[in-house]
Amino acid sequence: MMTWFCAAGENRFPDGTAIDGWFSEKVSLKGGKKYVITDYGVVKDSTLVQTEAIQKVIDLASSKGGGTIVIPEGTFLSGSLFFKPGTKLMVKEDGVLKGSNDISDFAVIDTRMEGRCLKYFAALVNAEGVDGFAITGKGKINGNGQRFWKSFWLRRQVNPQCTNLEELRPRLVYITDCKDVHIEGVRLENSPFWTTHLYKCERVRIWNVEIFAPAAPVKAPSSDAIDIDVCTDVHVKGCNISVNDDAIALKGGKGPWADKEPGNGANMRVIIEDCTFGFCHSALTCGSESIHNRNIIFRNCHIDNAVRLLWLKMRPDTPQNYEYITVEGMTGNVRSFLYIQPWTQFFDLGDRKDIPMSYSSNVTMRNIRMSCRRFFDVKPAPDQYQLKDFTFENLDIMAENPSCDRKVIENFVWTDVNVTRK
Repeated sequence: MMTWFCAAGENRFPDGTAIDGWFSEKVSLKGGKKYVITDYGVVKDSTLVQTEAIQKVIDLASSKGGGTIVIPEGTFLSGSLFFKPGTKLMVKEDGVLKGSNDISDFAVIDTRMEGRCLKYFAALVNAEGVDGFAITGKGKINGNGQRFWKSFWLRRQVNPQCTNLEELRPRLVYITDCKDVHIEGVRLENSPFWTTHLYKCERVRIWNVEIFAPAAPVKAPSSDAIDIDVCTDVHVKGCNISVNDDAIALKGGKGPWADKEPGNGANMRVIIEDCTFGFCHSALTCGSESIHNRNIIFRNCHIDNAVRLLWLKMRPDTPQNYEYITVEGMTGNVRSFLYIQPWTQFFDLGDRKDIPMSYSSNVTMRNIRMSCRRFFDVKPAPDQYQLKDFTFENLDIMAENPSCDRKVIENFVWTDVNVTRK
């Protein structure tokens, strides 16, 4: 008898270590004094960019020992905002913090993008070194991205090889070097670029958040919902995600010597559960800017119309290690159930002469009932990467292409796997 719901079970990560009690703790957010922006000189005018006025409220709250910056009912237009120690953000129901669609309203800063530390545009909402930072409420943070999306696709018509960074556009939320981050209840929508980027953070909760960017009529390019980049202890729970790129992407660095460069690193202890995914390029992706992911649990989610369920992007110019990943308790439909192939976009070995070897091991997919077009979309590349110690267990899959070449994975264990051609 097959079962489809997977509870915490042994309460252990895939490598056998205990799941810390932090993942199941109740949260009590103490926001301190509330600073409603309209009480401090910000006006209700959805056409007026008020970056400076809103930033003054943030600075005031921080100087007074901290507090919660409140976006009340109405739409408030802004460029890049920088939250300071002790501050949090609340967007009230029917309130909208909306990004300017003029790139000159966003500061150029030292930041992190696509696996590298560089100068680039700040996000709409930025927090650096703000322990306890929170974004809460029932309102919206709207990136106002359509102008940026249209510009991107026009540039691609002129130069099909242009990179993401060459089309100048901001992210929606960027949080770096923060501990005890909490994002809950809000809707994050229409980001010009990545939606939520977490870099070098510890203990991050993203609960009951709706994240959306369209695939039509204008595609929102590279609108990843959540990018987890060199982070430890991340809990994504109860979210509803639909974007025109990866839903949740694990990043950490890229390049031939990425594993030796400061600023890069691993993602450790990530749990994603009880979420709903609409259209996206992949529900969970390792890469492409990623060097080490360990102890990743992806469970009890429903997927509808994603291109891939699990995507392991294997870059031939970057040493990578994806290990101890469990995907379980999933339902719905995807195009590819498991997708592993070389990822060669913007390939650059630099001064390295050899192809760095990459690895993926101890990947378990179990207790899953889904339909798909292609069950096993895996391309062997033994000169580039090694795949070993995979387990498929208790699977009931309907697939247009049910074939699986089990020889491409060393020690590939199958138990109670039923794949039926549809």
